[in-house]
Amino acid sequence: MSERVSYTVENHIAHIKLTRADKMNALDDAMVDALIAAGERLKNDEDVRCAIISGDGRAFCAGLDLSNFAKMSDDSHGTKERKPLTERSHGITNRMQQVAWVWRQVPVPVIAVAHGVAIGGGFQIYLGSDIRYAAPKTKFSIMEIKWGLVPDMGTTHVMSRVIREDILKELAMTGRVFEAEEALSIGCVTKVCEDPMASALETATYIATRNPIAIRSTKRLFDEPADRFVEDTLLLEATLQDEIIGKPNQIEAVKAEMEKRAANFS
Repeated sequence: MSERVSYTVENHIAHIKLTRADKMNALDDAMVDALIAAGERLKNDEDVRCAIISGDGRAFCAGLDLSNFAKMSDDSHGTKERKPLTERSHGITNRMQQVAWVWRQVPVPVIAVAHGVAIGGGFQIYLGSDIRYAAPKTKFSIMEIKWGLVPDMGTTHVMSRVIREDILKELAMTGRVFEAEEALSIGCVTKVCEDPMASALETATYIATRNPIAIRSTKRLFDEPADRFVEDTLLLEATLQDEIIGKPNQIEAVKAEMEKRAANFS
């Protein structure tokens, strides 16, 4: 499909793979666009009855490309013209939210397979799926606070449903890394598997043999009530991030992280 994402279909199962292995599938502009395009293609692929999303190489996805944060450490970043995140470019989402939200718009079940790391934006893409498998010791993090930001890529409403409130706040406010076994215990992993791709393929193969209309309707049945107020949440993500990004304290958070020193916030 592109140099960033591959899209193949076999036996009614779509395989969407992040293929930027040399960068641990970090999200640059090309990766963001390719993932959205894969999701849009999947929405309209009538041959598909289930989908699997995974990462090539050592990781599922290491979050936003570090070069994005290097740009933020430039003092002029806050004064440069930036399109407000509250502007909706994909229905009820902005472009970065759509990377994770698109998988919830897909009418067929999406199974995410994580290994290595799924942090920051990678964790949010993972949470955008319907069923989530992970290899033992896979590392997860709501990493945005590390860069002085709030999570804003479209799945905070999922986080708040699957993770207990106090645990979620602790994870989001510290950005600490937690492994697959803990992720399973707090509700954001479906199953920890020695071979998560084999398990995902087994599940997808079974789903693909069921009545496809019933499968699509089942996803809709459980998604629609839960997502009824999601438009307000998505807009709140963007509004809060617009108030933070590029401001002195956020730039200081990035500089301190890049320079490996304690931050000096005003």
